[in-house]
Amino acid sequence: MRASLIQIAVDQDEPVVSRRARVAELVRQERGAADLVVLPELWPMGAFAYESFAAESEPLRGPTYEAMAAAARDAGVWLHAGSIVEADGGALYNTSLVLSPAGELAASYRKIHRFGFDKGEAVMMAAGDELVTFALPELTVGVGTCYDLRFPELFRGLVDAGAQAFVVPAGWPARRRAHWTLLAQARAVENQAYVLACGTAGTHAGVEQAGHSIVVDPWGEVLAEAGTGEEILRVELDPAKVTATREQFPALKDRVL
Repeated sequence: MRASLIQIAVDQDEPVVSRRARVAELVRQERGAADLVVLPELWPMGAFAYESFAAESEPLRGPTYEAMAAAARDAGVWLHAGSIVEADGGALYNTSLVLSPAGELAASYRKIHRFGFDKGEAVMMAAGDELVTFALPELTVGVGTCYDLRFPELFRGLVDAGAQAFVVPAGWPARRRAHWTLLAQARAVENQAYVLACGTAGTHAGVEQAGHSIVVDPWGEVLAEAGTGEEILRVELDPAKVTATREQFPALKDRVL
């Protein structure tokens, strides 16, 4: 199974409409190269561009959904389209979209752990309350978003729901890049699952982004890692490796709590 992570550079001078069209073309270019394509968190406006959240919010099936659904359909790929600021019932959510190769909405996930310590996302957005997985032909994938990566109990819950891999879109700051890499490997090792963690490049509202999108296998080995600029990672995933790792080193069977 082939996966592509598109580490998008977010430039505050690039209009959201232009970036949306540009990213759709990047997805289309993965036709024949990937079965699954992953985009970062809040790439339309930037994860730290709080002042833009309300203005750039959209319904679940808004302009980003429409553009990404068309791109997924044209490319014939499963697409984790990163996340949007979803407006629903007077509340805002950091919501991830998963689209099928037919361009249909296969899953959506509202970020549970909001970052900001009583400011920014933590006060501007409502929290999700549901764990989400989606089934590819050979792999069940659990969904987390950025700050969620710091909370291992969420990923344990996804394993209990059948997850063999995790997709984690993010807008992770450069100053905490070491944590990003460490936590991605930790979630892979402790859950014996693939981790596909896709970040952004550039600077969001003055916050330099870490980049360094990373794919980790169920044994904790790094299969691919990006640099700090816009880049596409392409990797081969072997679903049988999850089963083999869990059978050969059955640590999950010894869970007590």
